[in-house]
Amino acid sequence: MIPRPSRLFQRSLAALLCAEFLLSACSATEIAPGIAHWPAPAPAPQPEAPIFPSAQWPAEVVARTAPNFQAPSATHCARPVQTWETPGRTAGQRDGATVMGGHGAGPFPLTRDERARRMSPGGASVGAVAAMTAPASPPAHAAKEALTDEAAVPRFIPPAPAPQPSQRPSPVQEIVTAGMVDDNADFADYLQFRQRTRVAHRDRDVSERYLLQVRNRRGDPVPDAEVAVQAATGATMWARTDTAGRVWLHPRAFDRSDSAIYEVAVRKSGQQGTAFLRRGQKSAVELVLNDLAAPQRARLDLVFLIDATGSMGDEIGKLKASLRSIANEVARLPSSPDTCFGLVAYRDHGDEFLVRGHDFTNDLGAFQSVLDALQADGGGDYPEAMSEALHEAVHRLSWRGTGATRMVVLLADAPPHLDYGGPQYDDDMMAALGKGIKVFSVGASGLDRQGEYIQRQIAQYTGGRFVFLTYREASHPGSGPGRETTHDVTNYSVQTLDRLIVRLVSEELAKLPRGG
Repeated sequence: MIPRPSRLFQRSLAALLCAEFLLSACSATEIAPGIAHWPAPAPAPQPEAPIFPSAQWPAEVVARTAPNFQAPSATHCARPVQTWETPGRTAGQRDGATVMGGHGAGPFPLTRDERARRMSPGGASVGAVAAMTAPASPPAHAAKEALTDEAAVPRFIPPAPAPQPSQRPSPVQEIVTAGMVDDNADFADYLQFRQRTRVAHRDRDVSERYLLQVRNRRGDPVPDAEVAVQAATGATMWARTDTAGRVWLHPRAFDRSDSAIYEVAVRKSGQQGTAFLRRGQKSAVELVLNDLAAPQRARLDLVFLIDATGSMGDEIGKLKASLRSIANEVARLPSSPDTCFGLVAYRDHGDEFLVRGHDFTNDLGAFQSVLDALQADGGGDYPEAMSEALHEAVHRLSWRGTGATRMVVLLADAPPHLDYGGPQYDDDMMAALGKGIKVFSVGASGLDRQGEYIQRQIAQYTGGRFVFLTYREASHPGSGPGRETTHDVTNYSVQTLDRLIVRLVSEELAKLPRGG
């Protein structure tokens, strides 16, 4: 005798079928079935517009029903370098003064070994320090030794003046080695890393994920297709498929209602389709669009997002020295991409600038000039203005529209401030996915466990990779290039950093359909 289903099960099944029927009924509409808001195209950038709202952004995760970004829409980057800057100091603030939210140490630049010495054996950074005084002439070694003691209060050391053009050191030629992990390929290991790493961060739950694969009727992947995933509550996430026509969907990152079913709408070049994601399903969500126009030449928008505080001199110098070889190797790839370069540098409050951005250009010589002009200086307390810089990289640069491959190389040795108002990195990593921007986070020397967690969080969610510098002796960055690292990673290979960047670009472009 077959047992009769319980009333609770019958009611649950009826509710699920009802929800699916309602969503199916929505799919009869012609435009974006069931999705209330697709992102509008981005307008032309307005440099004079305010960059950050004066109001504090919400600290809690908000379930969005409308995009917090605008779709990429630039058509080219054949323009001179256009630069904007957000000052790090308030009007009238004297040089060297700090605005650190009540917990900052003075803006003295730290060397890579000094920053490494700030870290405890467990990988956590030294805690916040109290307010400080400025002695008339502190001993040269005083600040270094103070950093090794949590109870010690670092004394103020005025930052060294920026070198004049005639005094600027020549580009660093020494080798910088790096390893890489793919947290989406080794997702179980990544979840274990998250579980054993207890640090302050902006929480987005990615423990449950589903793969969306979009193809055309010939079976070719459809890259850069717009995706909207909507719960019955209206909570929505947005994404764009990568060069392989894929995107990872994380329902818990945007919907806390535990909806049983989601509508997945996809569109590109006037073609669109709808599928359904059911919680707990094992198979990928697959969707087929009608044949689209033949793929054109590959287009690559490549941004360097750089921490430009005092401890980053070696890494910035290496990037300056290797930019042309990176660009030349990318140009020789089989896809022969049409490449645009952008640069966003950041420091912190109290420094000369908070964020300095250089919009996309295809003039490599002009881009090399703005990169050569960037100097490592300032800083102070350990966290920096990464969130503000990521916000500008995602929202303010003139990303090209449909068909571009969009990549950010984030090079940093400290986590973002979590105690500032304004943009928050988790909002902007989600907006990056909505705009089809992959972030490849590069952890430089001195990056603590919190910084590693957040950099991996951004890279995993956007579909990028976590890259980390390696040394002959893991705990001594001054020991020279090698294979060792203090980061919580295993099973990685090592290359020079410039070769690794070219490899990441090559792998992304190699997935494009033939002809693109």
